[in-house]
Amino acid sequence: MIGPRPRVGSDLDLKVHGMRSPVSRFAPLLLALLLPLAPLSAKTERSRVDALSLEPNAQQTEAARWMAQLVSNSRFHYSPQKLDDALSEQIFDRYLESLDGDKLFLLADDVAAFESYRLQMDEAILSGRLAPAFEIFKVYRQRVEERTRALREALKQDFDFSVDESYSFDRKDAAWATSSEELDELWRLRVKNDALRLVLAGREIDKIRETLDKRYKNFGERVRQIDAEDVFQTFMNAYAGAIEPHTAYMNPRTSENFNISMRLSLEGIGAVLSRSDEEFTVVRSVVPGGPAALSGKIKPGDRILAVGQGESGPMVDVVGWRLDDVVDLIRGPADSVVRLDVLPAEVGIDGEHVLLSLSRQKVKLEEQAAKKQVIEMGEGEDARRVGVISLPAFYQDFEGRRRDEPDYRSATRDVARLLEELKAENVEGVVIDLRNNGGGSLNEAVELTGLFIDTGPVVQVKDAGRRVSIETDRKPGVAWDGPVAVLINRASASASEIFAGAIQDYGRGLIMGEPTFGKGTVQNLVDLDAFSRENPGLGHLKITVAQFFRIAGGSTQHKGVVPDIAFPVTWDATEYGESVYDNALPWAAIAPAKFDSYGDFKPMLPLLKSKHEARIAQDQEFQWWIEDVNEYRELRERKTLSLNEATRRAEREREEARRTAREAQRKALGQEVDEDAVATLDDGLQADERPIEADEDSAEEKPDALVRETAHLLIDAIDLLRADSKLAARVIPDTSPLKVALD
Repeated sequence: MIGPRPRVGSDLDLKVHGMRSPVSRFAPLLLALLLPLAPLSAKTERSRVDALSLEPNAQQTEAARWMAQLVSNSRFHYSPQKLDDALSEQIFDRYLESLDGDKLFLLADDVAAFESYRLQMDEAILSGRLAPAFEIFKVYRQRVEERTRALREALKQDFDFSVDESYSFDRKDAAWATSSEELDELWRLRVKNDALRLVLAGREIDKIRETLDKRYKNFGERVRQIDAEDVFQTFMNAYAGAIEPHTAYMNPRTSENFNISMRLSLEGIGAVLSRSDEEFTVVRSVVPGGPAALSGKIKPGDRILAVGQGESGPMVDVVGWRLDDVVDLIRGPADSVVRLDVLPAEVGIDGEHVLLSLSRQKVKLEEQAAKKQVIEMGEGEDARRVGVISLPAFYQDFEGRRRDEPDYRSATRDVARLLEELKAENVEGVVIDLRNNGGGSLNEAVELTGLFIDTGPVVQVKDAGRRVSIETDRKPGVAWDGPVAVLINRASASASEIFAGAIQDYGRGLIMGEPTFGKGTVQNLVDLDAFSRENPGLGHLKITVAQFFRIAGGSTQHKGVVPDIAFPVTWDATEYGESVYDNALPWAAIAPAKFDSYGDFKPMLPLLKSKHEARIAQDQEFQWWIEDVNEYRELRERKTLSLNEATRRAEREREEARRTAREAQRKALGQEVDEDAVATLDDGLQADERPIEADEDSAEEKPDALVRETAHLLIDAIDLLRADSKLAARVIPDTSPLKVALD
């Protein structure tokens, strides 16, 4: 099924040469893949946040000043903007939007009172006197507390689902409410919708009230737990976002999460945690091979009540704590000991606790690494085999590479290993699946391209001084010299676009899917501690320092990479992608680089498209996917929902009938039946309200018609070139390395 729009953290690194100032401590930057529970490496034991104490500290004051210097008052940013009153207004508006974008908590009078700060945001950042940002947040927090109390009280009233009312969920352009009564009405409709969803899922009204009461209570508690680091990061990102879309500030915790996501490893117990609706920290899953899994003593659904350090450190009660604070206590250096007070999943709240002692170790996050599969088409001796490598990010262990560790983790290394395995499995071609890959290391994009080309330029980079350099694959030889295709979608961004664009420009392979995100800028990560002598822990600045261009000369900015064979579009440029940002850099072009083409697939594209259209017309799974895309696009265009039970129930019954009919068709065709298809209809619950088992079941892989069709198209291309010598001569010159592979 088509899911929600993926988050794209599409950032690239740029090598900085010959710099000896603090800025030489720029770290190569990757996409910001923030793990759901990716906490920092263990800090000293910290007590629960005193949410009422909310003031900026010395580190934040200094971080703000340094960020202003780097972003607005230097030549490091590719498109700097003066920090003045004009920018202050943008920061003000973006900050309010980040706090209350749907305008459901703050009143027009609140916003009017904030207007005195509108032209003070620049001075607050330049001086480090950050009180305006914190004062605004305190009012927001107060309004949330008031609202959550009112919501819980409103749940005592009866719901009438027989009247014809509607709930408008798109409030982006709405005006601020002028009175509490107006907000009451907005929330009455939202609460009614929340309740109706649960009614339609078959829940009793008393249980619904209990569920929603916990939901609103927990939301208020999460806002109350927001600390000064969170407020500062939100405010500084309002500033960064006012400059351009991909500049951002990361506080120390976020920075460490980012590093974990890039190296695909951490030091801890290897348990994925989440927050339950009962204020418990709950084990969502355990990482295979990690201490938790190897112990055999921790399982999904277990609740962690307290954490102790070492063999004898005091146990700290963590019930009601922020999730990341709990994980801070659990994570720590390898070979150190952590003790957990656990309430097993199978016992009630008053059940017997279990005290566990675990030795922390380095845990590899294999679920986020490159993976392979082999698709077989046909049967017996006539079966055709295509290898598929799914790459979720262009990751790299920067520190491991810097230290020249022999086993440091990288996307290119993993893909090279998988290619060797696919060779041994005698595949005819390889598909690189970059769907939802938001980017990563520029080095990795270049080196991964080098697995498929001998040597040559991969991408051109124009820096802030408007100097153009060329990032080149200099390593002779290839890991795979056979046919290749790249599968992309709208959420393929940045490094994904560099790789796909290079493969396309070289004529090295076919590009399938949707136009990509359209991000053509390069970011570096600046360790702000490099500038501080007294206040460590300033965090990192992700700063846009360059624009990249394809070797053919064009940019992916806004335009993205356009596939050779297009699949139905789930998100277009007006809905998602670089073009949605109001301050994104414009498209541009430079002179092409010199490179030797492997081929030109344009002459055969009409034939491939004809075969593609004929096949998908008979491919029921692909047609179902098209139906899902169309349905999803229709739903996105809706701005309101009926609050009439009969109307909504009729809609749900139509959806249930459609899914039931689809599963019956699958069964009739002898295909794998998805027994949970109907059960996956909207259950009205949030993620932390579902049983662990149900949530895990919903994540099971479903048939992927797009991967299979891409594999078919790659086989079509191979067969066309082998069968038609004249066509092959037009597509692949005699000098091309591909010619040997296809002969």
